Amino acid sequence: MIFRQDERVCLFIDGANLYSASRNLGFDVDYRNLLGYFRARCNVLRAYYYSAVLDSEEYSPLKPLTDWLAYNGYTLVTKAAREFTDANGRRRIKGNMDIELAIDMLELAPRMDHAVLFSGDADFRRLVEAVQRQGVKVSVVSSLRTSPVMVGDELRRQADQFLELAEIAPEFTRRQTEPRHRHASRPVAADVAVEPDEVV
Repeated sequence: MIFRQDERVCLFIDGANLYSASRNLGFDVDYRNLLGYFRARCNVLRAYYYSAVLDSEEYSPLKPLTDWLAYNGYTLVTKAAREFTDANGRRRIKGNMDIELAIDMLELAPRMDHAVLFSGDADFRRLVEAVQRQGVKVSVVSSLRTSPVMVGDELRRQADQFLELAEIAPEFTRRQTEPRHRHASRPVAADVAVEPDEVV
């Protein structure tokens, strides 16, 4: 992994996407160690964590995590998720944070040297290209080792550097869990509340 101590770096964490990838690989993320991992290698200006939350719930399982992140060096970006019932009568939750993440990265581009995007969502390819045109190096953190693969090929090819989550995870793993293998959809985030687009 190529980082310089003097590089001004911002982390952009798609919370639901990282959660899905880590659970699929069989571990939980220790966010204190994750931040420490990058601070030891470069000058971290900001670490953003993005997540949609259900306003309808009196108690969200996401709240302890978001409270901790807000007090421990992360900039928390949340918005209300939308709950609805599909044609089959199943409860669905929709919450997409792509726009919020894209705006923050574009606004910060003139003040950073390196953006680290924790997401495999191929929709971010144009965003990565846009900040690269402003002279910013972009690393994408996701995984080719999940089933199904979490990172879009277009995004991985656009990035200046691809970091395989499974390889760097031992530096910030909280506890091992059983890997989950889902083919129809990604795992529902127990402590993240919703997926980036839709949750079964």
